[in-house]
Amino acid sequence: MTAPLPHIAPAERARSTSFNEASARTRLDLLLDAGSLVEFIGPEQREVSPHLEIFGLPEQFDDGIVVGHGRLGGAPVFVAAQEGRFMGGAFGEVHGAKLLGLLRAAREIGSIPVLILLDTGGVRLQEANAGELAIAEIMRAVMEARSAGVKVIGLIGGRSGCYGGGGLIAGCCSALAVSEAGRIAVSGPEVIETNRGVEEFDSRDRALVWRTMGGKHRRLLGATDVFADDTVQDFREAALELIGLIGPFGLDQLRAEQGRLADRLRRFGACQDAVDIWTVEGVAHAETVPELPADQFIALASRIGRSSRDAR
Repeated sequence: MTAPLPHIAPAERARSTSFNEASARTRLDLLLDAGSLVEFIGPEQREVSPHLEIFGLPEQFDDGIVVGHGRLGGAPVFVAAQEGRFMGGAFGEVHGAKLLGLLRAAREIGSIPVLILLDTGGVRLQEANAGELAIAEIMRAVMEARSAGVKVIGLIGGRSGCYGGGGLIAGCCSALAVSEAGRIAVSGPEVIETNRGVEEFDSRDRALVWRTMGGKHRRLLGATDVFADDTVQDFREAALELIGLIGPFGLDQLRAEQGRLADRLRRFGACQDAVDIWTVEGVAHAETVPELPADQFIALASRIGRSSRDAR
């Protein structure tokens, strides 16, 4: 007879589970307090995309996103997690509507934070119009929720990164936590190469991609607020930290953001590579940053990395 598997406490599982490799539901199950996740419009309701069947493409009963509510550190939170393993986490009509509805609910309540686990390559080409409309509505909903006092936090560390409209949504969030795998950009490497040529950006140069769009660069640039190691527990701790740090949102914060963006352009506008930016920031031996283990990089970022909580 097979021996029973040993019981593993949720916190221990969270510490040993890669955020990058976990599914959307696993991320939420381990991120939130044990057993607290309650899903809205789950797969049993089979709210699938109305468009994919036309193209002979497989559907997923949750359309690649999990939305719901739970508790984090004993306090209520709304949550959404994209499934990067289904169509690269891309936005479609149903997928976008689920996130939009969650944000509108949070806006109406006005006091419960929202955690968005972004893992997306952008918009589905098969649902381009619906997907683009969803992105625009979600961006508006994020800003309306923040204006109503809701803290909207993006957690980025999935396989698909955070590209296209996902990158725009991330820029609207109150704060962001990112891991080394959490690439953030509006245009992905292949898109840039296709439109501008390999001389402009070689998408096959993985080192270039990571030091331009990866989590370490985004953290040092000030485009994210916390750098997390690649475990669900690290992202849980990052989310708790950011919920405690985020202040009110209004016109003063928007003006400060504009000032920071102008300063970023002034300081780094002539730089040709991320290594140049890190050097300007005062990083000794800047070329070694990509090789730093997470704990050493976090110490470096705490010492010199910018943290604006507004400018993305």
